[in-house]
Amino acid sequence: MASKIIWSEIDEAPALATYALLPIVQAFCKGTGVEVETLDISLSGRIIANFPEKLAEEQKIADYLSQLGDLVKTAEANVIKLPNISASVPQLQEAIAELQEKGYDIPSYPEEATTDAEKELQARFAKCLGSAVNPVLREGNSDRRAAAAVKAFAQKNPHRMMQDWPEVSQCRVAHMDAGDFYETEKSVTLDKADTVKIQFVDAAGNVSLMKDGLALLEGEVLDSSVMKVAALREFYAATIKEAKEKGVLLSLHLKATMMKISDPIMFGHCVSVYFAAALDKHADTLKSIGANVNFGLGDVLTKLDKLPADKKAEIEADINACYAAMPALAMVDSRKNITNLHVPNDVIVDASMPNVVRDGGRMWNLQDKLQDTIAMVPDRCYATIYREIVEDAKRNGQFNPATMGSVANVGLMAQKAEEYGSHDKTFEAPSTGKFQVVSAAGTVLLEQPVDTGDIFRSSQAKDIPIKDWVKLAVNRAKVSGEPTIFWLDENRGHDAEIIKKVNKYLPEFDTAGLDIRIMHPVDAMNFSLERVRKGENTISVTGNVLRDYLTDLFPILELGTSARMLSIVPLLAGGGLFETGAGGAAPKHVQQFLKEGHIRWDSLGEYCALVPSLELCATNDNNPKATILAETLDAGISGYLENQKLPSRKVGEIDNRGSSFYLALYWAQALAAQDKDAAMKARFAEVAAELEKNVDKIDAELIAAQGEPVDVGGYFRPDPVIAGKAMRPSATLNAIIDAM
Repeated sequence: MASKIIWSEIDEAPALATYALLPIVQAFCKGTGVEVETLDISLSGRIIANFPEKLAEEQKIADYLSQLGDLVKTAEANVIKLPNISASVPQLQEAIAELQEKGYDIPSYPEEATTDAEKELQARFAKCLGSAVNPVLREGNSDRRAAAAVKAFAQKNPHRMMQDWPEVSQCRVAHMDAGDFYETEKSVTLDKADTVKIQFVDAAGNVSLMKDGLALLEGEVLDSSVMKVAALREFYAATIKEAKEKGVLLSLHLKATMMKISDPIMFGHCVSVYFAAALDKHADTLKSIGANVNFGLGDVLTKLDKLPADKKAEIEADINACYAAMPALAMVDSRKNITNLHVPNDVIVDASMPNVVRDGGRMWNLQDKLQDTIAMVPDRCYATIYREIVEDAKRNGQFNPATMGSVANVGLMAQKAEEYGSHDKTFEAPSTGKFQVVSAAGTVLLEQPVDTGDIFRSSQAKDIPIKDWVKLAVNRAKVSGEPTIFWLDENRGHDAEIIKKVNKYLPEFDTAGLDIRIMHPVDAMNFSLERVRKGENTISVTGNVLRDYLTDLFPILELGTSARMLSIVPLLAGGGLFETGAGGAAPKHVQQFLKEGHIRWDSLGEYCALVPSLELCATNDNNPKATILAETLDAGISGYLENQKLPSRKVGEIDNRGSSFYLALYWAQALAAQDKDAAMKARFAEVAAELEKNVDKIDAELIAAQGEPVDVGGYFRPDPVIAGKAMRPSATLNAIIDAM
């Protein structure tokens, strides 16, 4: 029976790149006992799957995300998972509008849900919002690092994006000192299985059930914490004042896409404090047109179109007056006057803060020049690690990609280890009172006093994933021989419980001769940075959020992008999930492609992920041909890097399609050169010869396809025929691949 690799169909640039790469992969695997199939888990696909009622039969698609969720709980799972959109509400609305234009009878998203029907619609759409995909598929913990060939290439050919830090920098990371999630966090480990509920008790003693039937396992860690919005708003106001006095840019760094209840509210508070003079003055009018600051200033400006022209102009003038009175905001797109406070999903902390470090403590201003910024990361759970790297760079100067060491990561994420606060257990306090987590027996396990508008959240981490995470850390320490550091803060409720688990499970594994430590995140960051500057490597072992943040921070500095990282998820049931880097820049890549026919997405993450996926096929099915495919692909990736066939940023030069062509060439050459399988050698000798003979012609055809606007038949749901033609413009290359 053939081994089956599932290649996820996703969104934006990596989805377009799949049209160029996947036919090559499928052709090379043909006849080897390895099959590569696709399943659609894109944002548009998830919307269609969740709203089939009024669709024509040919429009319907299955709930592939649920199918994949079942598959990853089996030993047969072998999934290559590309970056997908973690949708904000504005993105969801854009995707729905595109589907409606294409003739899909899907309801619109109700922003202000007042009726039961609208609330039910909101709940159904919630399955598509935020990180809807990752928790379902991540039935294992994360082993994320740069492949050896990728790191070696990066040091030999350092990226040129690093900007020197000025001798005197006014950049700093601003965070709260009280009233944040860090200060209020409480945590408990269940001594036996239980089914709990979350309730809100108001000042008069009235009880509202917020969540019922939450089943917890023995040994599970359960947290609760609160963001005090009065303290948050005071923090914003004080930092805004500081930025104005110092004449530096103001920037906000949250993750509204992932933390889809808490962070949009925190984002909205920043918008409302910064633009208070205008928003307070026109509060009634803005409420009447449904403007929502949680969706950013962009939503407010869009909703102004509902007003008479004179009223719209008046409010716009008052908003513009705020810009004059307040500190300058960091820009996302200075040409379009898109600021850091326009759209919550435009600036995502794990991608934006590394760029602050990379750009010498600066962000882009309205004049399209780099300027010192005060970066607001309100909550201290993670703000302090960014503070430390900024302060280190101010003392010691910019990092050098040619010499710096790496910080790989072992991340706790299996079985929805939602350390960052899970969506279905996050609530905005309706009044003064308290949130309680109550056991089946009626015992209050956790309690949080709140005032109106405070943000409550609760999250879980199960015992089996925690033990597996400790085991994975020990295994990485053995293989690498590098210091392996658990980044855990004994003063934080959640971390204190996790530290107990680590101390319990470490003795169960052979740690002789290994350097494994538990360190406060601030100390762990400084320890790692000291080693990085010496060219030494360190392994970070972290919870889910720090996994996310560190595996963008260091790769962006080291490699120029986190999309080139190798992310292996050994699944608890024995299968494998292979993730292919980050998609934070994917929207810009699509915009460039549609505008000028050049797609600069680098599929190196996909190339690297395919190697261990093929190795898993070889191991699970005792398939020597899969071993050869993996070994030769590894050689092909080395050739791709050594010959510098990475996509250029400029139109008229090599782009993603050319990169995948050269990968095919080097892979075929490696297969033709191997002597382990005569039939494969003969087959690929012909393929390699054809590709070599036509290099100049294929190059010319691929370059000729650039320079003009491209239509792919939709942003969120491209037409597969049109997009396929756009991504496979070389008739010569297509003929060789298709003939295989």
